[in-house]
Amino acid sequence: MLQDQLLYFPSRAPLESVEAEARAIGITPWPEAGAAHRGFLFEPRGAAPAGTVVVFHGNAGQATDRVYWALALAELGWRTILAEYPGYGARDGSLGEVSMVADASETIRLARQAFGDPLVLAGESLGAGVAAAAAAGLDAPPAGLLLVTPWADLTSLAQEKFPLLPVRWILRDRYDTVANLASIACPVAICIAEQDEIIPPRHAERLFASLAEPKRCWRFAGCGHNDWPGGAAEPWWAEAMTFLSESKPRE
Repeated sequence: MLQDQLLYFPSRAPLESVEAEARAIGITPWPEAGAAHRGFLFEPRGAAPAGTVVVFHGNAGQATDRVYWALALAELGWRTILAEYPGYGARDGSLGEVSMVADASETIRLARQAFGDPLVLAGESLGAGVAAAAAAGLDAPPAGLLLVTPWADLTSLAQEKFPLLPVRWILRDRYDTVANLASIACPVAICIAEQDEIIPPRHAERLFASLAEPKRCWRFAGCGHNDWPGGAAEPWWAEAMTFLSESKPRE
């Protein structure tokens, strides 16, 4: 319980309140309204979508707080699913790596079933760890992975935060992103906040160094963990999505 309190900071709200907020910001409960929702859908206007991006958010708040992902990706013609975790928002379920990764895998399966490929997985902070772990267990790899302010593995980060504790022996949730991506053949885009006060940049840099090609890294100078350039006008969005959609997977 103490580990959960240190790692997970979910917002909780009644279903009616969450659905009202979703309507107000223009996103739709997905795959259906009510208690069975797994996240929120945002469709781009105009031509058929270039593909679908499933976004896994950071450890605080809830999926409706991350509409900036949907707005930026819609400008580039991508459909977005803002995935919600068990125990967050109005969703029931337990916190923890096992529960959350299993749930993410099912959300990805349903997204692929509903919309087909190409399917890109994206994650921010904790969500990068969830996306990587879910990707490692897929029968068919995603078209690409976009990871913003990720860690290499939670154990190393936690040991750094709590140097006097035997973290490597007692940590329950490990989210070993280096190991989870070791056999991933799809292109991976990494975004690093150079002034990240929560996950120091060296952790994301170690992750990037561990990856095989195709890979690409963006570094956001002067940005902290929660103020990276998320606005739709920022050029890195188009660069990252072009890289992920046009790069060929490793043989």
